[in-house]
Amino acid sequence: MIADDVVLDLQDVVQTFTSPDGRKVHAVNGVSLTVRRGETVGLVGESGSGKTTVGRTALRLYDPTAGRIVFEGDDVTRIKGAELRKKLRSRTAMVFQNPTTSLNGYMRLGDILREPLDVHRIGTKAERVAKVEQMLDSIGLGAAYAYRYPHELSGGQRQRIGIARALMLDPALIVADEPTASLDVSVQAQIINLLEDIQAERGLSYLFISHDLALVRRISHRIAVMYLGRIVEIGTSEDIFTRPLHPYSTSLASMELSPENRIVPQGELPSPANPPSGCAFHGRCPIARPQCSTERPLLTVVPGGGPAEDRAVACHFPGELTLATELHTRSVVAAPLPLAPAAAAAS
Repeated sequence: MIADDVVLDLQDVVQTFTSPDGRKVHAVNGVSLTVRRGETVGLVGESGSGKTTVGRTALRLYDPTAGRIVFEGDDVTRIKGAELRKKLRSRTAMVFQNPTTSLNGYMRLGDILREPLDVHRIGTKAERVAKVEQMLDSIGLGAAYAYRYPHELSGGQRQRIGIARALMLDPALIVADEPTASLDVSVQAQIINLLEDIQAERGLSYLFISHDLALVRRISHRIAVMYLGRIVEIGTSEDIFTRPLHPYSTSLASMELSPENRIVPQGELPSPANPPSGCAFHGRCPIARPQCSTERPLLTVVPGGGPAEDRAVACHFPGELTLATELHTRSVVAAPLPLAPAAAAAS
């Protein structure tokens, strides 16, 4: 039973690709995630964790290998054609990472913004033009920008156009994939303020994908932490950054601390084409036990933490690796210690 306020419900979604050499790449492995109406859910993790693939699969830019995608109560996992356009395409949108490459450099900005209305045959020509002008005004550029080309804008202005294009169909959900990654800090703040203002005005839902933890902490109501294609922890923004339970979440949250108190995992993210057995993080985890290398922990509701979509973790020893406090006077390097007790990780 899906709650009435749930806009997007991903149920055990799997996304597997085939590499040029014929190997199976397990980009997403059984992700379950909900986004409620008017809520921002942050999706964090290092490059290669599967964040972008989850976002694109949720919008059916990729067809899922397995699992279900339920949007506004409708199962949209396998629908096609007119039904897909009506139930999903017209109600969702994506803001891409690079505003330069995501906009057609040969089209005027007015044509770029009008295109979604043309495709879905919304309104008369005059009404479409009027909506484009209104949208340009609402994002702080002005109607005169309709006659400009993308190369005439700054990076921040181009990303405003990307956001405006996403808003043209009045969607219920926007997937924002690293929307500020290519912008300087002052422009990032402007874009985040714009997204927050739009959400407050329209009741939009966001799936906000980013590796910028400070940004995710600011804008998100809940955060899902991904590692090698799986969600390893879900919690409120406050929970994830002050009381993380998974060792990987703890290492991410520690990046906000002073350098001497950061927990830095050694080694590289394993290949999704050859994922390790057991917990995928065990080779880099400072509190790993033999069980971690053989038995994969399931995403389990935290006792007293509310429903699964609010607080859950996939770890055999949740909460044992804690954030640095005043007691920590040096950096902690997360070298794997298979038999180490929890105390050794904080020594």
